[in-house]
Amino acid sequence: MPDVNITIGNREFEVACQDGEEHFLRAAATMLDTEAQTLVAQIRHLTESRMLLMAGLMLADKTAGIDDNLKLAEKRIAELEAQLAEAQNAAKAARLPEGLADTMAEIAARAEAIAMAVEEKAAG
Repeated sequence: MPDVNITIGNREFEVACQDGEEHFLRAAATMLDTEAQTLVAQIRHLTESRMLLMAGLMLADKTAGIDDNLKLAEKRIAELEAQLAEAQNAAKAARLPEGLADTMAEIAARAEAIAMAVEEKAAG
C-alpha cells in the first residue's frame, strides 16, 4: 500500500492508498486543494480541520449541482428518445421515405452521445 504525499491548502499530508490508485488520489487532492486555496486566500487563521471541512463541503456542493444537471439531462434525453421512438413508429406506419428514418436514427445516436458526455463529465 503506497504512501502518497499531497498538499491541501499549503499543508502537507501523507496518505495511503491501494496500488494503482495513486493517480486518482492525486486528482482528488488537486480538486480539494483548489477549494482549500480559495479559503486560505480569504480567511487568514483557518485551522486545518476547518479548512478541510469547508473545502469538502464546497466540493460536495459542486457535486450536488452536477448531479442535478445530470438528472435533468437524463430526463431530457429520455423525453427525446421517447419522441424519437414515436416518430420512428409513425414513420413506419406512414411508410415515410427511408432517408427520414436514417435522419431519426442519427438524432438518436446524437442523443446517446450527449448522454455519454454528460455521464463522463459527471464522473470526472
